[in-house]
Amino acid sequence: MITSVSAQQDTVKISISYTGSNIQSILHSIEESSNYRFYYLEEWLEDNSETISVDFKDASLDEILNKTFENTPLNFYILNEKVILSQNNIIYDELPQGYFTGPVNDTIIKSEVVSESIYTPVFYNEDNSRESDEIKTVRIGKEKPGNVRKTFKLRGYVENSNNNSPIPNLTLIERTKGIGTVTDLNGNYEINLPPGINVLETVALGIEKQRKKVIIYNDGELNFNLVERIEQLEEVVVQGNQKKNVEEEIAGTNQIDSEESKDIPLVLGERNILSVATKLPGITNAGEGATGLNIRGGKTDQNLVLLDNAVVYNPTHFFGIFQALNPFVTKGVKIYKGNIPAEFGGRLSAVLDITTIDGNTEKFKGEGSIGPVTSNIALQIPIVKDTSSLVIGARGAYSDWVLRSLDNEDLNNKEASFYDVVANYTHKLNENNSLKVTGHFSNDRFSITADSIHHYSNRSISLEWNHKFNEKNSGHFQLNNSQYKFDIGYDGPSNNDFELGYGIDETELKLKMNYVPDSLHFIDYGLSAKLYDVNPGYIEPKGSSSSIANVKIPKERALEGALFIGDNFKISDKFAINAGLRYSFFAVLGETIERNYQEGFPRNQDTFLGTTSYGKNDIVKTYGGPEIRASARYLFTPDFSIKASYNNMYQYIHTLSNTTTISPIDTWKLTDSNIRPQQAEQYSLGIFSNFEDDNYEISIEGYLKNSKNILDFKTGARILLNEQIETEVIQGDGRAYGLEFLLRKNKGRINGWLGYTYSRSELKFDGLFTEERINGGNYFPSNYDKPHDVSLVANYKFTRRYSASLNFSYQTGRPITYPIGQYSFNNSEYVFYSNRNEFRIPDYYRLDIGINIEGNHKIKKLAHSFWNISIYNVLGRANPYSVFFVSEQGEVKAYKSSIFGVPIPSITYNFKF
Repeated sequence: MITSVSAQQDTVKISISYTGSNIQSILHSIEESSNYRFYYLEEWLEDNSETISVDFKDASLDEILNKTFENTPLNFYILNEKVILSQNNIIYDELPQGYFTGPVNDTIIKSEVVSESIYTPVFYNEDNSRESDEIKTVRIGKEKPGNVRKTFKLRGYVENSNNNSPIPNLTLIERTKGIGTVTDLNGNYEINLPPGINVLETVALGIEKQRKKVIIYNDGELNFNLVERIEQLEEVVVQGNQKKNVEEEIAGTNQIDSEESKDIPLVLGERNILSVATKLPGITNAGEGATGLNIRGGKTDQNLVLLDNAVVYNPTHFFGIFQALNPFVTKGVKIYKGNIPAEFGGRLSAVLDITTIDGNTEKFKGEGSIGPVTSNIALQIPIVKDTSSLVIGARGAYSDWVLRSLDNEDLNNKEASFYDVVANYTHKLNENNSLKVTGHFSNDRFSITADSIHHYSNRSISLEWNHKFNEKNSGHFQLNNSQYKFDIGYDGPSNNDFELGYGIDETELKLKMNYVPDSLHFIDYGLSAKLYDVNPGYIEPKGSSSSIANVKIPKERALEGALFIGDNFKISDKFAINAGLRYSFFAVLGETIERNYQEGFPRNQDTFLGTTSYGKNDIVKTYGGPEIRASARYLFTPDFSIKASYNNMYQYIHTLSNTTTISPIDTWKLTDSNIRPQQAEQYSLGIFSNFEDDNYEISIEGYLKNSKNILDFKTGARILLNEQIETEVIQGDGRAYGLEFLLRKNKGRINGWLGYTYSRSELKFDGLFTEERINGGNYFPSNYDKPHDVSLVANYKFTRRYSASLNFSYQTGRPITYPIGQYSFNNSEYVFYSNRNEFRIPDYYRLDIGINIEGNHKIKKLAHSFWNISIYNVLGRANPYSVFFVSEQGEVKAYKSSIFGVPIPSITYNFKF
């Protein structure tokens, strides 16, 4: 209440005391006890519920109101006994000196010549356009006399409206001024903006864009609650933002969320984003149980698989049936199969950029599953609230019953087991620095013969430090290490027991910078260096009685580096370009011995000239060249676009395998003086469209890829432990072309997609000498050439808790070489074979069905759960994995090998808390 009001020398002094009063009651009290009258809008005070307790004695009205409005956006102006309130801004009764000599802007008017000691007021014109109605206006802070700062600090938090989790690595940009920032791992951001109107826009993969008109008067806080555009499992949507397929400048990309595999029936009920990828156009594999992906007619070794930036050489378990990455820790994968950004290199076909989830920094969370073969668990553990967290995921197989159920008597009573562990730690150091460390280890052990045990493992660790320099510049420093190795232990009835092994290790340093100069450009640039250390193989006797000789192939070492720059350039609202240039180089390093052969002749024992020795870290041979990455998009309408791209790439590492698909005992070989790096260039052109309010998506994309220096092997080549492997290989050309069609339904009770690919993949080996030619030097189908590929994935939601799914696949049978006759030579019978890959095995088709039963959707419960019941290969078709021939009693007989020849039912219990 007011205790007294008095006038002293024409100045009104007020004594007032109030406890727990709101602003409106205080103003009414002053009006009732004095001649002052306040003028304001009621809604300015209705939204302010703050109560105030202050005691003044003989204070001026200025002092009282300054204290009352201290934590509000309100200012005031006293004119005689009238008090006029304003929101955010100050009411001026005169303009700064020299104000009208400066330029006038329609939106923000401020003097360019006023002294920095004089505060320049903020003026703006109200925008009554339709576009303005769609953008929410937010006022931040309030003007203060004497505040002459050119920029003010806006900070806040960005969260996902679906689950209130933070959204890291989201870009906030003021396009007209070229100012931007990125949220840290905990969703926090900070940006300096000039006073006046700023239009902030949020940009993130899978998150709906949001624009806000922010009028800056002083420092303040603004939080964003954004809608996730990656539909949950029931929707079976592969990509995020519903217009992303139309709007994105980069051609030939796919985004898969790990959750999406829940509703797609897969073998033994295991979620597997790599298997989901094969349901998309342009991505396939050699068949059931095949390790590796063939993307746009490329070999399996032409894909760069990354887990939080570290390479994973064999991302599968159990002969390719399971992925070697815990699905509950894996966030998703982005697949670049068309235009590959300039920051990536070293592979010809595709990049699979897999990321792990960021842990919750506020509360403990977990997720797991119990299935017929494996169990999974993943935990999110806050370490320091709002600052750091730890994620741990583990999975293990506990049964060998799968091998006993396979349609192959040789595998009965055999054993196979595997496990994998992945962990990451995220830490927000401060507003400008954050850290993420990820470690992964997978291990397989199997025995398919009574006398040998096979073992292979992957290990990777990555460290990423993110630093924000200012609103326009940020940097990412990465240190990664990867290792893949295998060994075979043989313990037979004779005295030839042995241990055989192989290993490859690589360490990479990478610096990537982001620069946002203005609203039209988003530039990234940087450099990388990678050191390879390869143990090509060894064999040593097992036990003192073994007669096996100790053999060890000399190690290989090499350095691969690159400089890169890319720019996402928005030329207009309709036309945009994503262009990049990468210069890669490769140096073969000593210590090594180089084998020399007679120039102009095939490499064999007859043309061998001798060796040259090189010391440690000596440069033996170098390769390199520029790589162009360019993609363009033109929007005819907001729902229809056309995209085109061109790439050329180098690959300096090869797999040594004479089998159709990757096997656990395949080895990787570095480019050297005798084996040249692979090269490829790809062209693509496609149209993309959405219709019926983004409920449907349709795309048609064609591509052409030409390759050279593709590695293949001579007939009967010996690969393992061959010190002169260059005498067993040949290098030739490749070509691949195709047309990819995708129709997807995103919403409603029934949703899913239909994909069709027509593609060809062919090779040509036409050397100067007979032993360097295959099929007379003409093009022939590669082992993974499958002209027709159809995939149908559908999900029907009966209710919010019950849904049914199906997955149908059809593929042309892959090529094979058949025996077509017999002949006699020196009283011996021999088989005469067709040209390589002249015939095909039978076509492949398979139907899977599944049912999801979710628990009730109560918010407050110990754990949320669901059951997945599925039948893999419900038709029981014995799809041939391979066809092989055996000579029996003078006859050549053909046999067909199948992996899953019967329906495989499974039931999996999943829970989340």
